[in-house]
Amino acid sequence: MRNSNLALLGLVWSLATAVTIVNATPAVTLDRHGAWVSIEAYGPNVVHVTIAADKAQVLKAPGYGILAEHADHSAFHEAHDPSGDTFASPELTLHVDAAPPPHTPGTMERYFAPDLAPIRLQVKNAKGATVVNMTSWEMSPYEVAGEATYQVGATFSAAADEHYYGMGQNQGSLGPLDLRGRVIDCRHWYDAPSGETVCVPFMVSSKGYGIIWDNPSDTRFVAGIRGRTSFQSKVGERVSFFVVTGDTPEAIYSAYARVTGKTPIPPKAAFGLIQSKARYDSQAEVLRVAHTYREKNYPLDVMVVDWFYWTHMGQLDINPAEFPDPDGMNKQLHDAGVKSIISIWPRFERSGRYFSELDAKGYFLKDKDGKTVDGLPFRSDRTGALIDSTHPAARQWFWEHARDNILSHGFDYPWLDETEPDLVPDGYFFSIGSGDRYHNVFPLLHVEGVAQGLRTWKPDERVLILSRAAYLGSQRTGALFWSSDIDPTWEALQRQIPTGLNMTASGIAYWGNDIGGWQYLPQTTSATHAPLLDPSDARDTVGQNNDYPELLTRWFEYGTFLPTLRLHGDRKHTEIWAFGHQAEAIMAKYDKLRYRLIPYIYSQAKKAYDTGAPFMRPLWMDFPDDTQVADLGTEYMFGPAFLVAPITKQGQVDKDVYLPAGSDWYNFWTNEKLVGGRWVKVAAPIEQIPVFVRAGSIVPLGSDIQSTASKQSVSEIRVYPGKDADFALYDDDGTSYDYQAGKSTTTLLHWNNASGSLNGTGGDAAFNKKVPELAKIMAR
Repeated sequence: MRNSNLALLGLVWSLATAVTIVNATPAVTLDRHGAWVSIEAYGPNVVHVTIAADKAQVLKAPGYGILAEHADHSAFHEAHDPSGDTFASPELTLHVDAAPPPHTPGTMERYFAPDLAPIRLQVKNAKGATVVNMTSWEMSPYEVAGEATYQVGATFSAAADEHYYGMGQNQGSLGPLDLRGRVIDCRHWYDAPSGETVCVPFMVSSKGYGIIWDNPSDTRFVAGIRGRTSFQSKVGERVSFFVVTGDTPEAIYSAYARVTGKTPIPPKAAFGLIQSKARYDSQAEVLRVAHTYREKNYPLDVMVVDWFYWTHMGQLDINPAEFPDPDGMNKQLHDAGVKSIISIWPRFERSGRYFSELDAKGYFLKDKDGKTVDGLPFRSDRTGALIDSTHPAARQWFWEHARDNILSHGFDYPWLDETEPDLVPDGYFFSIGSGDRYHNVFPLLHVEGVAQGLRTWKPDERVLILSRAAYLGSQRTGALFWSSDIDPTWEALQRQIPTGLNMTASGIAYWGNDIGGWQYLPQTTSATHAPLLDPSDARDTVGQNNDYPELLTRWFEYGTFLPTLRLHGDRKHTEIWAFGHQAEAIMAKYDKLRYRLIPYIYSQAKKAYDTGAPFMRPLWMDFPDDTQVADLGTEYMFGPAFLVAPITKQGQVDKDVYLPAGSDWYNFWTNEKLVGGRWVKVAAPIEQIPVFVRAGSIVPLGSDIQSTASKQSVSEIRVYPGKDADFALYDDDGTSYDYQAGKSTTTLLHWNNASGSLNGTGGDAAFNKKVPELAKIMAR
């Protein structure tokens, strides 16, 4: 039996009915004799599948993070025959098998099979190849936080040559990228042994599809073990997931954006150097650091004020003893072309002025008895109660007080720390339900509440927020994400590369890390190699940790080729001049290189906005036919041109780098041309991170500037010959949302390899005339 919400409502079809095709409807609900299946489309290459034993459950809207208003069934038609029901568009075909005929269960089935109606379904791509085969589903009775519920899940066939990526931030790997053979615990966990985990339950397969798992409770993802891939969530009354298909990453991620939201272009300042420390303890120190950058002519865009500028946690004030004139401080920063970010926490101590008010209003996370949860007993954490950002009124209260008490003093952007949150909600209760049921949703709701407030408060200024955690849809908030409080060690640096690549593969384009590591810097080292940089003039910062200037420099080189470049850490000093003259000279060089790359990087930001696809991405996205890159997490593409292979070992001065097949490659530093499809040993002296440029690339470089507050011209357009090439050079005002109305400039650069000529069309006519003379052909 099938039941749909419009023309087919109440119409019963016999299984013997011949194939019938009907018009698209908002949703289709299928009766499978003890289970219900709902099918919904979000464009031609996205289907939403919901399965439950209770019909009311499959008719409910999708969960948090999903933009239900983006449902679109116009490309689909529906058919029914004795084998089941089929829903097809030019891009995707979903078939739900008919219910099997009644039969007498065997002994094993009688005692051990689940008491659920079987559901099987398959998804084919535009070429007719089956890419998804769901073989079973589960709803196991379960009690969580005193609530009778279920553990829910679904299992899919895993092809022998299939690879899996995404699923948020997991820092367990030292290099391998493929999740196949791994069990991922998809939940926000600050204290994870290798570094904080963040759950963004979006898996992308090498077979040209992705699955968005629509459940915010703790979820276990089992990737390709014993021929099966499965999702299993701790709490739920239904199975809900989306399947997206596409021949390219852009097709898959644009579909993900339709379901969960577009990635906005950050303000241009986000792409410059962001200087932070745990912590700058006065406005005098903030201004001294900013002025020193200007005196040394080192580019800088943002200064960060981290925690404990307040008098009490949750006081939401600025301590006048340390910051007597925050308005004046910010004016001086702005006059120097520098923006500011300030940390605002969601925690409230009992001694703070707002605790009693928020407690009385019921705006905190609560225990089973309805009492406010204050701190973390298991960690002797006494930093206060967590505001319940799942409560709309609490969310609004937090935004208004953050705005009026803090941001109104001239600060440009908020840093929303503790968004995982540290105060683990399991066993406790949000306003929307148990923390177990909604474990992973806090960062989306908390950050989006502030983002919406910022957009209303200053509608002509782009939102920028630093956030430590994410969930489905978090990319739409304007947040920049980072990998939390990692160690200042070579091992932590090594883990960042595969960690970041799977996070960006999860639809989070703007990810980075604390350059140099956040945790306290030990004043000794266990390194066995002689340091590559002299630490003798950095003793005030590093003590006898002799290899730390080398580590920080290598990390900064890597950060130059990240979506965001932010120095941070629990150290006496974090500025690039605090680690010895040798380290300073190298980091200053890369700081200036970063700013010259902004025209190239900013153009990638526009592409991420248009397609949702990340521009810092694993090699498999650009070279899907090269089997050597399927599990390679030690190097990556940064935009369409650059291959980056960070140095992550102390004392290392060369590195084996794989150059993917299908292209020639140029060494960025020497212009040596090499054939792809092989490993090469690359010289990596301390001043050079291995970087290659794909043949047939155009790389625009900007003029030297001190911050993005200055107008930057394109001073050079590098061409790496070998094949015809195109590049969309994009620019706008860098601060407003006018780009969403098309107020921007795009110059289409084209390199004709046969004639050896570069030209520009569209955009500014005067600039187009200059393009040939700006061209620099990079051939040795």
